[in-house]
Amino acid sequence: MNNFFFCSPTKYIFGRDVENEAGRRIADEGGKKALIVIGGGSVVRSGLLDRVTKSLDEAGIAHTLLSGIQPNPVDTKVYEGIRQARAEKCDFILAVGGGSVIDTSKAIAAGVPYDGDFWDFFMGKPVEKALPVGVVLTIPAAGSEGSGNTVITRLDGLHKISIRSPYLLRPKFALMNPELTYTLPFSQTAAGVADMMSHIFERYFSQTEGVEITDRLCEGALKAIMAEALKIKATPTDYDARANIMWSGTVAHNGVLGVGRQEDWASHGLEHELSAVYGVTHGAGLAVIFPAWMTFMADCQPQRGAQLARRVFDIVDDDDRSAALKGIERLKAFYREMQLPTTLAELGIPEPDIDLLVKKVHENKGTPFGFYRPLFPADSRKIYELAR
Repeated sequence: MNNFFFCSPTKYIFGRDVENEAGRRIADEGGKKALIVIGGGSVVRSGLLDRVTKSLDEAGIAHTLLSGIQPNPVDTKVYEGIRQARAEKCDFILAVGGGSVIDTSKAIAAGVPYDGDFWDFFMGKPVEKALPVGVVLTIPAAGSEGSGNTVITRLDGLHKISIRSPYLLRPKFALMNPELTYTLPFSQTAAGVADMMSHIFERYFSQTEGVEITDRLCEGALKAIMAEALKIKATPTDYDARANIMWSGTVAHNGVLGVGRQEDWASHGLEHELSAVYGVTHGAGLAVIFPAWMTFMADCQPQRGAQLARRVFDIVDDDDRSAALKGIERLKAFYREMQLPTTLAELGIPEPDIDLLVKKVHENKGTPFGFYRPLFPADSRKIYELAR
């Protein structure tokens, strides 16, 4: 196990009706005026926005609204939010939504106190100051409510890039009511499940030795996620299943499963190009890319895939490559049961421009990238081909 320093200061307030605490929680953090960031109209139609703004009014928190954040969030809305927050003299950002809304809020939070272009942070400049961010979570998937990460697409050139600022961009609080997820389309629930599972896979596929505790935590979380996801498919209003999935999304990405080990993150890089170029749902794209990446690794570095297959998918096979491949088939079968795509064609990309995808992923991630087995352009090409 590697040396590590771990701190997860986000306050998680979990359960029924906790969205009504938004105003009090902002006041506790010293906020006076909040920029509320939302996506489409569902937050308005459901009455959630009214409940949140009422709580702010009751706590004496002034507020202004930025709406229209889309999936695979883009830089133009970040610039708009920065301008609005400055003009309105906001000192707090409240994200009401899922990963795209939260990621946009974090980028705005970093950009408001910065004199330059916020995209500088995505080009390598460290974040040195940011407005505080709070979250009312509506879609369990990205885990952004508990991480210091944000992913934004720059429309000029379609560059989808992530940054990490473990403390400055980690939300101050996350209000998590599983009942808010009851009305999610099943496709969104399924994509969220694939997303959180992928966050665990990125940590699980590691060359670091002596990490049995986090191995077992990863394996247990994966088994629980799959079991609870199928309960939701059968009964969308199963509170306990929804609660377990919501908390799984947080645990998968708040850092606890990655302590003491080197993480990989190559598959996320490969998928980011799919969602940047083709606009696909991130979780659905990961459901396609990860089995392809695992298949590639089964031929050159099968040990971790074999362990995953035996411990999570109950594969009995002494040959590592064979076990790993059987585990991949079980994973794909689960994704199909969740009505997720497992090929690029099923994702709606029957003729992908693989030359472009390979070019862009190495422009954005470097050569090589990833840590379980660093990828060169020929490797990335092979994985995209396996995904077809």
